[in-house]
Amino acid sequence: MKILVVGGGAIGGLYGGLLAKAGAKVSFVCRSNYKVIKEHGFDVKTALGDFNFKPEQVLKNTDDYQGVADYVLVTTKVLPEVDFIELLKPVIKNNTTIILLQNGIHIENDIAAAFPGIEIISGLAFVCVSQFEPGIIDHQDYGRLVLGVFPRGLSPKLEAIAELYRSVGLELETTDNIVKCRWKKLVWNAPYNPLSVIGRSATTEDIMLNKAMVTVVKKVMEEVCLLADLDGCPLKETVIDNNLDATEKMTAYKTSMLLDFENGRALETEAILGNAVRFAAENKVEVPYLKFLYVSLKLIERKG
Repeated sequence: MKILVVGGGAIGGLYGGLLAKAGAKVSFVCRSNYKVIKEHGFDVKTALGDFNFKPEQVLKNTDDYQGVADYVLVTTKVLPEVDFIELLKPVIKNNTTIILLQNGIHIENDIAAAFPGIEIISGLAFVCVSQFEPGIIDHQDYGRLVLGVFPRGLSPKLEAIAELYRSVGLELETTDNIVKCRWKKLVWNAPYNPLSVIGRSATTEDIMLNKAMVTVVKKVMEEVCLLADLDGCPLKETVIDNNLDATEKMTAYKTSMLLDFENGRALETEAILGNAVRFAAENKVEVPYLKFLYVSLKLIERKG
């Protein structure tokens, strides 16, 4: 099985690395860590068993990929300045499947329109993983993947990649409704990621100890549930309480958006909040709390 991973960050290093460990021929498109990966490969520290691997090919651009990939695994952040269609064009062939292992809601639509007839697998990673040094992947906790064919359904290629992951001990769930799973994850991401930045480096514990912030969290979660229902993906009534309970029990955790902010990296504001706010506007639904978080993050971004 030939797999091209677009994005040599922590997510790409971990989940691409596990595919290599399972026996796939995995290549990488890298940016800032290109030289290190080219020379030394990745060192992956994980409870699933530490390992080192050198990709089959290490590239700066998708144009340079040699061969035809069975899967192209996209693990980069969803940012407005990244033209994913142009990025993928050189490596998408008739039998290539695209896997989008990224954050956010409604992130698949443009790619699906640009590559009609190409299977898209959309995925969510529930994981704590970092790359504080180039090529050193530190998998601290969790790791479960949820994968499903976009917009609905299951497929043989979905099952094939799922079995490859399971063969190295990864917990993985396949679903026939990945859009609903994205909305379910957004119930947590939409409040906690922005509030961690707006709250001046607030951990999940900081947020949960502040009654005013918890009120905002609940309101944001209610708005996400409303939008999910409008999108034909009604969520269980218990989803809000379950998320609040789980977060209260969580050790003090810095969200991925907060880590990006503290390290001067771009924020996934549009994928996590912007798309939801625009979907609400299209349906003439008021979401004042989501809109407030969105506008606040945009202001923070403009100020650098």
